[in-house]
Amino acid sequence: MGNDGGSIPTRRELVKSAARAPTVSELKATALENLSHAWTHDPLTSERLDMENVVSDWRGRLYNYESVLRGLMPSGKDDAAVAPALMNGESPELTFASTGITSLRDVVKLKFRRYAPPGAKGQEIWACPLSLKELGPATKAVYLVPCGHVFAEAAIKQIQEDVCPECSEKFQPENVVPILPTEKADLDSLTTRIGDLRAKGLTHSLKKDKNNGKKKRKAEEATGDGPGRLNESARDGREDEDGATTKAASKVDISSRVSRINNAMTASLTARVLAEQEERNKRRKLAAAAK
Repeated sequence: MGNDGGSIPTRRELVKSAARAPTVSELKATALENLSHAWTHDPLTSERLDMENVVSDWRGRLYNYESVLRGLMPSGKDDAAVAPALMNGESPELTFASTGITSLRDVVKLKFRRYAPPGAKGQEIWACPLSLKELGPATKAVYLVPCGHVFAEAAIKQIQEDVCPECSEKFQPENVVPILPTEKADLDSLTTRIGDLRAKGLTHSLKKDKNNGKKKRKAEEATGDGPGRLNESARDGREDEDGATTKAASKVDISSRVSRINNAMTASLTARVLAEQEERNKRRKLAAAAK
């Protein structure tokens, strides 16, 4: 750019205006857009949420039940805590392993209520059964543990009862879990709650944490202090004698658990997960006995 009658442009000429910080209204619009996406899409697969088969973890995040089942399927690795990475296009750092879900006890099945507003011409919405407000990013919603019924937070605070208005099951105030919380106070409260539950050996659904019991038994066996520690010959004899009975009992247990699931696809995935987990646990027991 020389000897042609032109000039070299300066930075001041190229950059007309400096980058500005987003306004409060722009930040609110972005937050509302992200919240709307979280209310309608699975964070692991980016698929649309099936509101009739939605589960939530202790953080209040929403997932499709099928994606949780797929994440719990054995990945072929020895470490049971390692799960397949179901990536989200917008949040590539979010994997199934990072959710902390290690079993179905770590999630709660949510129960939404359909409502047809007057003049809606047959169109139904997901609404709070008490206030009839539409549930979504515009309404702060909560669900009760362990029953999973969903309400508007304002309605639950107004009734001030310790039983679910839908099923009359009792609940504690700390087990009112906000859905997709954004306020720091709610996030801190949920973190404190799950910490207290884990200290008691419980999961998010208030069921006993089986993984905690397995870790405790392994520690006792490693130190030789376990009350149920058996010698190798006695253990092998018992496994040979009860092998057929255990196998038949496991099949009956899987069938009974799957029979309560109405969705055919969900029942098939659940049966597959349970069968593979049973086979993996059996291989681990044989490997431990051979050592």
